[in-house]
Amino acid sequence: MTLKELAANLGMSKTTVSRALNGYPEVGEATRQKVMAAARQFGYEANPMARSLAVGRTNVFGLIYPLLPSDLGDPMFLGVVGGMAEALEARKMNLMIAPVSPANELPSYEQMVKGRRVDGLIVSRTLVQDPRIAYLSRQGFPFIAHGRTQLDRPYAWFDYDNEAGIKLAVSRLLSLGHQRISLISAPLEMNFARQRRDSFINAMSEAGLAIDTRHLVADAIDRRSGYLAVQQLLASSPRPSAIIVDNHLSGVGAMRALMDADVEIGKEISVIVWGSMEDTLVGYNVTTIDQPRARDAGSKMSEMLLALLNGTPAAELQVLWQPELLAGATTGVCIG
Repeated sequence: MTLKELAANLGMSKTTVSRALNGYPEVGEATRQKVMAAARQFGYEANPMARSLAVGRTNVFGLIYPLLPSDLGDPMFLGVVGGMAEALEARKMNLMIAPVSPANELPSYEQMVKGRRVDGLIVSRTLVQDPRIAYLSRQGFPFIAHGRTQLDRPYAWFDYDNEAGIKLAVSRLLSLGHQRISLISAPLEMNFARQRRDSFINAMSEAGLAIDTRHLVADAIDRRSGYLAVQQLLASSPRPSAIIVDNHLSGVGAMRALMDADVEIGKEISVIVWGSMEDTLVGYNVTTIDQPRARDAGSKMSEMLLALLNGTPAAELQVLWQPELLAGATTGVCIG
C-alpha cells in the first residue's frame, strides 16, 4: 500500500497522513492514533529514504567515542549501547558508533554536525568543563549528555547520583568502624570522578575525619591503573583499612593487586567498587555501588533524544537515577 492509497482509505490528505506518521506536533493526537491504527491494519510501511527526505532526518543517532582498549570488554558499556540500539531499532532507526582518538574528538563532532550526518548525538564521559557539550549547545544541535557538566544554559542529560552513591559507600564503611578510608578515582577532569571525590571529602569531613592525602589516588580508569593505585596505597604507612574505587574497570585491577599481595579482602582491607563486578570479576562477591539496569539506561537516553527532536525542551529532559549499595564479601569490621 502506498501513502496515497492509505490517505484515500482514511479520507485525509497525503500531507496530514505523512505528518501524523512522522510525529509532527501540529497533528492532533486523535488523528495521529487513527492514522497509526490504519497503517497497522493495512500493513503500510513507509519508504525509509522517502521518509528521511520528507522530514529532513537521517534516522540515525551518533555516539562519538574515544574507545579505550578495555571498553570492548566492558559489559556495562556494552549494555548501555545495546539498550540504545534496541530502543532505536524498535523505531526503525539506527545507532552509529564512531571511534576516534582523543585528540580528534572535537573535530569529529564538528564534522558530524556540519555534515548533518546524524539527527542527534549522545555525549559520553562528560567532563567538568566540556567543550563538546558547549559546542553542541551553541550550534543548537540535538544531544543527550550521558553525565553532567558545568554549563550556564539548560541541556538534556541522564546521570546517576554520584554524590549519593559515594555517601552510601562511606556510610557503610563508617558503620563498620573504618576511619582510614582511601578513594581511588578516575581522572578528575571527568565530571563523575570530580563529583564522587567531592562527595567523599564532604562525607569524611561531616564524620569529623581527616583524610590522609596519600590515600587519595586519581587517574585510575582501567585495570592497570587500578592495580598500580593499590600498590601505591599498600606502600603507604599507615595504609588504609578500606578502599573505595570510583569505577568498576579500575576496581578489577584494585582487587587483583590486593589478591596478589595476599591481603585478606574484607578483613585486612575492605573494598567497595562503583559499578557491577559480576561480569568483570567472576567468582568474587564484591561490595558495589551499583548502577542498575544498564540496558534500560541506554534505552532511556535514546527515548530522551527522540523527545528532544520532537520538541520537548531540554530543561525537561534531565534524569537522575539513584545508585544502590549491594553488600558483598569484600567489606567487614575494621580490625585496626
